[in-house]
Order: sequence, then structure tokens, then C-alpha cells
Amino acid sequence: MIATQARPTSIARQATMQASVRRKYGSADLVHVAEIVIPIVQDGDVLVRVRAAGVDRGVWHLMAGKPYLMRIAGFGLRAPKNPVLGREVAGTVESVGTGVTRFKPGDPVFGIGEGSFAGYVVAREDRLAPKPQNLTFEQAAPIGVSGLTALQAVRDHGQVKAGQEVLIIGASGGVGTFAVQIAKSYGARVTGVCSTSKVEMVRSIGADRVIDYTSEDFAAGEQRYDVIIDTGGNSTLARLRSVLTPDGTLVIVGGEGGGSWFGGIDRQLRAMMLSRSKGQKLRSFICKENHEDLLVLKDLIEAGKLTPVVGKTYPLAAVPEAIRDLENGRAQGKLVITL
Repeated sequence: MIATQARPTSIARQATMQASVRRKYGSADLVHVAEIVIPIVQDGDVLVRVRAAGVDRGVWHLMAGKPYLMRIAGFGLRAPKNPVLGREVAGTVESVGTGVTRFKPGDPVFGIGEGSFAGYVVAREDRLAPKPQNLTFEQAAPIGVSGLTALQAVRDHGQVKAGQEVLIIGASGGVGTFAVQIAKSYGARVTGVCSTSKVEMVRSIGADRVIDYTSEDFAAGEQRYDVIIDTGGNSTLARLRSVLTPDGTLVIVGGEGGGSWFGGIDRQLRAMMLSRSKGQKLRSFICKENHEDLLVLKDLIEAGKLTPVVGKTYPLAAVPEAIRDLENGRAQGKLVITL
């Protein structure tokens, strides 16, 4: 959020930057580049010079203002509180606020900052981590939201273990490509579900088996899975449970569809209501954005066990095009905005 009170920084108070903004909720047609004031660093914050920013699914929701419950939750009832889009970020530290101890100017970092489709973004210290040494800024940019979500889905909620059969629906997407690799790093046998054009990519990141949903139904065979991680958001709970082992775990990541008010959240709520202490476990969660898990991802990447899949990069002026590609299912891996 852009601050209005002046505090000492290394940048003049009235200095400006280019940013991808929208002043009201709606389609990608409303998104445009504007010149706005560079945000001011507050206590405990870090000002990051943005080099690249990831396009996660949440960007579309924040742009459209859907589901409506999101507006009630504090993002702005009639219009967005923060006009600048983007959350995932990679760049270099420009300046730090009082109390920041982890970072200093010049440090390359990645993580989450509200309004990252801009020249500069302010991020909380505990939502950044040092950039992995073996990644470019473009590769590091899309880790913050999607990587954290995948890690917590696999490790915390799926509790994936070596030797288990794991099904990942939406394996070619932002969260899915991370989830496939993280589950493999834990020793699981992974089956990924995606469309025809993305089969080879999903296989290349380590999936033991890939199901092309345009020609094969993942629920039609005899195979049963210990853990299902559903990032697709379209299958019914009954269909998912039919291929889950009697004591298996279903993890629902996000949700699409479901109408303007709930946007798929209703399926997650039903899953939690149906979940039992014994037998099949049906789970959903809200990602906990934190420094410690960013470090876990950094370690996996530097150990060669995890590599972000960047499908396409776009300049700042092409943010509307990137969002349309994401919305229309043309994304393969993560889409990245470069500055």
C-alpha cells in the first residue's frame, strides 16, 4: 500500500515510478501503466527495487474483485485500496526501515510485496528471503506465493512421505509445478494431471506419470492415491474421494468457479465439514506467508531439488496480456513480469 507520510529514505519523497494499476474492479482492460509516487518505507519494512514479479492466480482475483467476500475481508469494498497489482517479487533492497536486521541495501531478495508490478515495492521483512544464488531474478520472482502454497500443501497438509502415491491436479500451473517437484523431493511417486500441450513439461520436472485430462479420466482407473493435491478447482468432492485410499488425504488448494460471492470457497468449506478424524482426510488452508518457509524453498532450490518453471515473460506494459493468458489457461508454469 502506498504510504502518504514522509519518512527518510534513500529516494526523494516526490520521486515517481511506473506501475501497473487499476482504479476499480473489473477486467484486464482496466489495467494500465501509470506514473505514481514511490512508496515510503515504514518501520520493519524493506523497499525493494523490483527486477521481476510473478503473476499468481490471486492477481486475477484482486483485479476482478471476486469473490466478493474478498472485498469484505479488507481489500476494498467498492474499489481496491491498493491500485497497484502484483504480489510475488524479486529484486534488490533499496532501503530499509527502522528495526530491519535481516537485510541491507544492495541485497538480492525474493518473496512477497503488495503491489509488485511496479518499479519499487514495500515488503515486510518477514516476507522476504535472500535470492537463491543459482537463480536469476526472473526465476526467483514467481516463488513467493506459489512456492509457499505448494510447500505447505505437500509438507504440512498432505504430509507426503516417501513411497506414497500422490496425485497432483493442475500439475502444469504455478502451484502445481512446485508441488510436483517438492513431492518428488520427499520420495513420493507422483502422477500429474494437465492438458495435452503441457504433458512433456510436467514429465520433465519429475512426474512419474502424466495424465492428459483431454483424453483420459484420472478417476476412471483402479489407481488409488495416498494424497491428492487439487489445484484445478473443478472436480467434485465425490469424484476426488473415489480415487483416494480409505485413509488418504485430499488437499484443496484455492478454488475457482462457485459464483461471484464464494468463488469456489464453498467446495473447501464442504470438504472440511466432511472430513473425519478417522478415514479420509479432506483439507484446505490459507497459505502462511513467512520468512522461514521461504528459506526452506531457497535450500531446496540451491540443492538442485526444485527449479521454478517460467513459461513466459512480459514487460510491464503487457500485464493485461499476461493476466488474460493466465485466465484463459495458456500459462505453462509461471508467468513473469520483467522491469
